[in-house]
Amino acid sequence: MDPSLHRGTIMGILGKLFSSDDAAKDARPHGTQSQETAPRRTIRHDPALLDSLLHDHVELVALYQRIGRLMQDGQYDGIRAELVNFKTRLEAHILTENVRFYTYLEQSLSDDAHNAEMMRDFRREMNTIARAVVSFVKKYQGSGTFDASLQIEFARDYQSVGDLLKQRLGREESSLYPLYQPD
Repeated sequence: MDPSLHRGTIMGILGKLFSSDDAAKDARPHGTQSQETAPRRTIRHDPALLDSLLHDHVELVALYQRIGRLMQDGQYDGIRAELVNFKTRLEAHILTENVRFYTYLEQSLSDDAHNAEMMRDFRREMNTIARAVVSFVKKYQGSGTFDASLQIEFARDYQSVGDLLKQRLGREESSLYPLYQPD
């Protein structure tokens, strides 16, 4: 038996078993054409997604403001736990956006080069902001005592990261979220 045909048979069975269109395509013997001509949608529009993402934004801002209040009240012992809480919520939000929101937009904007490029720019920017926030959290999560010098540095970094986040969330809500429309 031709090894490539045997591989194709096994991949076809695995593809059917796991309902993977990619595995089924790989399983076809070389030289056969796919019946599909258009890419298949992998993510469907979720009418509740934007509300969920907007709720995340409200929650993230509230968590960040709580950190600011702790800083203003001089309660630096509580800041570390809130930083971890904030980072965890931000990462969950970004994961949801990357998997459900941006993937859907990539599919639905495949014929709209301008908006597709804007969406990719937002995605890259959000990942950059996420790295900055994670660096901020790591910097202060493991720091020793919040002495006067570290308190000043924290306040400056807190303001900088907050400005970045506020600008980003506002732009996302005004420019990108309106693109999320059902087909």
